[in-house]
Amino acid sequence: MTPLDAAHAAMEAAPGDDSRRVSFYGLFADTELFVMLAGESAGDEVQPALFDVEGARYLVAFDREERLTAFTGEITPYAALPGRGLAAMIAGEGIGIALNAELPSAMLLPPDAVDWLAATLADGPHRIAARPRSFHAPLRLPDGLMQALGRGLAGAAGLAGAAWVAGVTYEDGTTGHLIGFAGVPPAAEAALAEMVREALVFSGLEQGWLDVAFFAADDPNLGAIDGVGRALAIPAAPAGVPPRPAPGSDPDRPPKLR
Repeated sequence: MTPLDAAHAAMEAAPGDDSRRVSFYGLFADTELFVMLAGESAGDEVQPALFDVEGARYLVAFDREERLTAFTGEITPYAALPGRGLAAMIAGEGIGIALNAELPSAMLLPPDAVDWLAATLADGPHRIAARPRSFHAPLRLPDGLMQALGRGLAGAAGLAGAAWVAGVTYEDGTTGHLIGFAGVPPAAEAALAEMVREALVFSGLEQGWLDVAFFAADDPNLGAIDGVGRALAIPAAPAGVPPRPAPGSDPDRPPKLR
């Protein structure tokens, strides 16, 4: 079973559990999908093969390349991009996604579900101005949130030197929880903030919030948060290989539908 198979099975086992449903969509957004094409791509333009199902158009996508090949029975042109990129690419086009056809995790994501996912992912984090006064040990955060953060950080290899989750009190007296990152290149800050936002959304916490802060190497807050915060694991980038964004995740170079 693939991780997407497992998340789908968990969702199907408890259809009334909204947390499992949003957890599936969160994993779907991060999973690289292989989309069947109608022919060879021309540069940045791709033309997915479309099928009519229940009065709507659907493209076909799998979470493993070999699953696509097994479905068609031959080597088939495809485009590979994460679920988030696929949803953004077809949002508003009236196209749904037929996922993992003829497999245990087969499902149809209708066009309105694709539009919802794209809109959810497009609502980025909001910048606020606040100065921490003190940090304290975090309260127990929901398992769904910690699992979603773990998945997000697993895909952030090399983007940060260290990360912690901690309770925080700000100078105006408000309190909350914060994820602090150290050793982050400025160009990667937006991607990490978005990853935390999505982890919160897809953990099922509809009313939750979690702040994100980036600390310079000489910031005195580093010692304070390191002393009480819960360290989060971030994989190191492979030696000699600079980190690169997932295919289809660069908003300046998205794939194009034909």
